[in-house]
Amino acid sequence: MIKLFSLKQQKKDEEGSARAGGSQKKASAAQLRITKDLNELNLPKTCNTEFPDSDDLLNFKLIICPDEGFYRGGRFVFSFKVGPNYPHEPPKVKCETAVYHPNIDLEGNVCLNILREDWKPVLTVNSIVYGLQYLFLEPNPEDPLNKEAADELQSNRRLFEQHVQRAMRGGYVGSSYFERCLK
Repeated sequence: MIKLFSLKQQKKDEEGSARAGGSQKKASAAQLRITKDLNELNLPKTCNTEFPDSDDLLNFKLIICPDEGFYRGGRFVFSFKVGPNYPHEPPKVKCETAVYHPNIDLEGNVCLNILREDWKPVLTVNSIVYGLQYLFLEPNPEDPLNKEAADELQSNRRLFEQHVQRAMRGGYVGSSYFERCLK
């Protein structure tokens, strides 16, 4: 019984000295969880992360460089913004690279189910990384944000591939969608 009270007193003393000695900021639940997620991150060889501000783990970039499929040889940058309600809400993910893709619109919004209705707090940044990587390996024309690219993928895969390649070189692909995207 004495040990219990001495531990409580020790904790109070530590809290009091922390307040007196300076304002050491307590990490939020989101910061603790994102730290855990990032420490356990198992990136495939085609992905890399960048932290513009090394002190801010809640805002970072993911770079995907697919080595197969329509987007092979491309470099696609995604920004992650982790909100205070993480992991109860998914991070906000945007594609910063102009891309001709059925599941990414011209504003960089990404259509990935785990970033919307299928998000669960048990999912991690690793889940999102693999989901994004899969979108480049297998674009999903059944759930498009860019309907024009989705229709083209379903009706004329060869033309779709040509437009993807031209877009990755920074060229105009002849579609009204991409004309707006490259401005």
